[in-house]
Amino acid sequence: MKKDIIPYSKPSIDNSDIKSVVSVLKSGMLTQGKNVPKFEKLVSKFVNAKYAIAVNSATSALHLSCLSLNLKKNDIVWTSNNTFVSTANSALLCGAKVDLLEIDLNTNNICLEKLKKKLASTKKNKLPKILILVHIAGMPCDLKEVYKLSRIYKFNIIEDASHALGSKYFKDPIGNCKFSKITIFSFHPVKNITTGEGGMAVTNSKILFNKIKALRTHGILYNNNSIKKKIGKLPGFYQQKYLGLNYRMSDISAILGISQLKKLRLFIKKRNKIAKYYSKNLKNLPLIIPKFHKEYLSAFHLYIIKVNCKNAKKIRDEIFYKFLKNNFKINIHYIPVHSHPYFQKLGFCNKIFKISELYYNTAISIPIFPNLSLLNQKKIIKIIKSSFVTKN
Repeated sequence: MKKDIIPYSKPSIDNSDIKSVVSVLKSGMLTQGKNVPKFEKLVSKFVNAKYAIAVNSATSALHLSCLSLNLKKNDIVWTSNNTFVSTANSALLCGAKVDLLEIDLNTNNICLEKLKKKLASTKKNKLPKILILVHIAGMPCDLKEVYKLSRIYKFNIIEDASHALGSKYFKDPIGNCKFSKITIFSFHPVKNITTGEGGMAVTNSKILFNKIKALRTHGILYNNNSIKKKIGKLPGFYQQKYLGLNYRMSDISAILGISQLKKLRLFIKKRNKIAKYYSKNLKNLPLIIPKFHKEYLSAFHLYIIKVNCKNAKKIRDEIFYKFLKNNFKINIHYIPVHSHPYFQKLGFCNKIFKISELYYNTAISIPIFPNLSLLNQKKIIKIIKSSFVTKN
């Protein structure tokens, strides 16, 4: 009998989620109904932001965010080298240029000190128009410090919080946009809540909200005052103001998101409990393990360990294959952006990112999700420990 494969992450779907989706399927209103606006209001309330726009993926949310900030050809965007390629791609899709930032090996987020030095040494006409911060694994970046730099160097901040719905920076939820123009979330099946596929942008700016909302639907405005004056007051009339896209979220996705959001605090609590269990049992091994920050709450979308000893890459690889042999499907987050063939062609083949490469050669994302059993948690720890015992 074939054993079940345990993934590094998976959605927690129960009967209430299934019933909610079935109710929309039975209603016949599968898209552009009442559930998308309802989901948007619930998320904006949860993160304490004024506005929210639901879309079909976090990548779409990033792309629209860049467009809403008038990012254009030859503008410059900086972002972390440790992220999924969509973060950088969202800028490239606007015709902008991308530069990548080195990371801090303790947090896996951008290195604040290196950011400061890079900003100070960069000519004014080469400074970024936008900095996209990435909260890797759900651990917040130091938003206050980056915001101070944005005031000095005049760049906009977008938070890529694909991993961080439910995280807190001091007492504030990630997504409140106190220190950024826009924050985006992902609802992919492996994220903290899921809508199947989906994403959302949140902001406190009414101007950005209205622009993103229009761009989401072909750049079209419906029934606003200027349209009514020009072409009449009958409902349903519209005009295209921008060159937009079809990035809408369906009502099927939205109702699943509504159901999942009710359980998010419980999901985060369970993820933190698993993370604490891992940390307690792995602390004496030659590993760099996630730290618990006194003032931040991580959503622990991922639990990333890094081998920290001689022959680290070789040992990391052995641990990786040992997991696979024992039916655990683990992962590495992420392959450094600069190393992908497309980005090599953009000129990153001549740039050195020693910390990012060290990270990539030593890191493993081990399984963490709300329904991960204690038995499997113990097996995971045993596999990791045995990999070091055999070396001694």
